[in-house]
Order: sequence, then C-alpha cells, then structure tokens
Amino acid sequence: MTNSMSKTNKRMLLWFIIALIIALIPWLAIAQSKPVEKQKFHFSEPGETKAGYIQAVKVGNTLYISGVPGVDPDMGISIKQVYDGLQKTLAHYGATFKNVVKENLYTTDIEAVKKNNEVRKAYYQGDFPAATWLQIDRLYMPQANLEVDLIAIIGE
Repeated sequence: MTNSMSKTNKRMLLWFIIALIIALIPWLAIAQSKPVEKQKFHFSEPGETKAGYIQAVKVGNTLYISGVPGVDPDMGISIKQVYDGLQKTLAHYGATFKNVVKENLYTTDIEAVKKNNEVRKAYYQGDFPAATWLQIDRLYMPQANLEVDLIAIIGE
C-alpha cells in the first residue's frame, strides 16, 4: 500500500476545494459588508476631534477607550488627571475600573510613573487588569507626559 494519493484523487480534491471557495465567496462578501454597530462617546460635541478619533467606542459588550493624556509636570497629578478622565468615560457606560480587562500606559518617564503608582492603583482597588507600560520619546500632545487607553467588558 502506498501513502500517496492517486492523480485522480488529487484532482477531485482540488476541484472540491475550488468549488468550496467559489461557494463561500458570496457568503464572505455579505459577512464583510454588514456594518459593525458602534456606540460612540466623546467629551465634547459633535463627537469628532481634529485628530480624527472618538473617546470611546462600544461594540457589543466591549468598550474601547482611547488614550487620555496627562499634562501636569507633577506625574502624581498627571496620573490623577488621566484616571479621572478614564473614570468619566467608564461612568458614561455605567462601568467602573472593575470592568477594565486591559490597560496600555504610555509615558515619557516610566520611573516617575512607578514612583506615583499608588495614585493609579487606588482607582482599581486591588482588581488590576492585564497591563502594558511603555516609555516613549513623545506623545501626540507635545506637553503630555502620560497617556492611558483601556479595554473594558460591560453589560449590554
């Protein structure tokens, strides 16, 4: 007995795969054309900024919050500014920091963030999300020293 397929079986398999792909193309086109239902929120009206982003987008029960910048030279105050802004956005959707599952923190001074981490930790009250912290050269707002974005899971 040989492990190889006969030429006839290979051709039949190839034709089956081609037919399957052709049959799926219309379905894929329909699935791709269905718009994603998004609920949007922004601190100011009409809900768009010059930079072309929205503060938060809710899709299903997942809330994506854009980066909130902190600009105070005192990192402790900057952290408070940022997390107060994030809290305001979460509250708009009836959520708290307990709903947050992912945090991305970008800063121009990681050591200052570490020294003032107690300010950040107080918002989570011990229920911390997965997190990534990065030190970078500069943020979108030149005067900003910190920016944090979140992903939260909330009720429908």
